[in-house]
Amino acid sequence: MQRRRRVDTPLNRRHVLAGGLAGLGLAKASMAADEAARPVVVASKVDGEGALLGNLILLVLERLGVPVTARLQLGPTRIVRGALTAGEIDCYPEYTGNAAFFSGTDADPVWRRADSAFAAAKAFDGVRGLVWLKPAPANNTWQIAVQGGLARAERLATMADFAGAVRRDLITLAASAEFVESPAALPSFERAYDFVMPRERIVMLPGGDTAVTLRAAAQGISGVNAGMVYGTDGAIAALDVAVMTDPAGAQIVYEPAPVIRAPILDRHPEIGPALERLFAGLDLATLRRLNGQVAVDGDTPAAVARRYLGGLAR
Repeated sequence: MQRRRRVDTPLNRRHVLAGGLAGLGLAKASMAADEAARPVVVASKVDGEGALLGNLILLVLERLGVPVTARLQLGPTRIVRGALTAGEIDCYPEYTGNAAFFSGTDADPVWRRADSAFAAAKAFDGVRGLVWLKPAPANNTWQIAVQGGLARAERLATMADFAGAVRRDLITLAASAEFVESPAALPSFERAYDFVMPRERIVMLPGGDTAVTLRAAAQGISGVNAGMVYGTDGAIAALDVAVMTDPAGAQIVYEPAPVIRAPILDRHPEIGPALERLFAGLDLATLRRLNGQVAVDGDTPAAVARRYLGGLAR
C-alpha cells in the first residue's frame, strides 16, 4: 500500500510556526516564573556589625514577602564582594569607603565626605549592574577615643584638640600595628592635624581588636589613656571615653549601605524604599547601641535585629 506523502503547504507551515511560538512563549513564561520565585540571597561579612546589618536586611525582605536565602557571616570583604560580582549572592551591607579601594581611587578626597563618597560608590558600581542604596548616617571609620576624665579636664573633643594634647605629652595611645603604620590611619591624622605621635608613647598591639584598645583607654591599663576605635563600636556607649571628631576629614568615610544586584530591584522594586527607610534610622547613636547589645551584652545579631524591628513596628 502506498503511503500518502504529506504536502508541506503554507498553511501547514503557519500551524507549525504558531505552535512553535506558543511553546516558546510558554517556556519563557515558565522561566520568568521560576526567576521570580528564586530566593534573594542575602549575605554579610563575618564581623558582628556585618551580621547585625545582614540580619536586618534579611528580616525586612521577609516582611515584604520576598523569598530569601541567608548566607550571613560569609567571610571578609574580599570573599563577599567577589560573591556579589559573580552573582552568587544578591545583596549585602557594604561601606561606602571600601569602594575607594575597589576602584583604586582611595587617594581622591571625594571619599572623605559622606555625600560625595556615596555618589562615587554608586557611580562606580552602577556600570557593573550593582546598586548602592542610601547609606546609614553613621561613619564606621577609624577614630581615636580618649579617657573621659582626661577629655573633660583638658576639653578634648576634636582631633585638633588631641594633637595639642600630644604636643603637651599628655597622651599614651593603644593601637594595632596596622593603625600605626598604615598611611590611611594614624599617619593620615598626623598629616591633617600637624602632630607626631611619639612612638615610645604608643602601646602596640598585635591584633586589631578595638574592644581591647577601648578598654585600655577607659581604664588606664598600662598607662594608656587613648585608643583606636571604629566609629560605630558598640563598647563606646558602655565606657567612659570621648571619641575625637575629625573636622579636617583625615579619614575616608565608611557609611554602611545595602548593595544589591540591579536585576533583583527590577524584580522586587519594593526592596529599595524599604531598605532605605531602614538604614536612614541607623544613625551613629542607634548603631552604637545595637552593636553594644551584641558586643557588650552578648545578644546574638539575629536577636538584636528582631527586637529593633519589632520596636519600629509598635
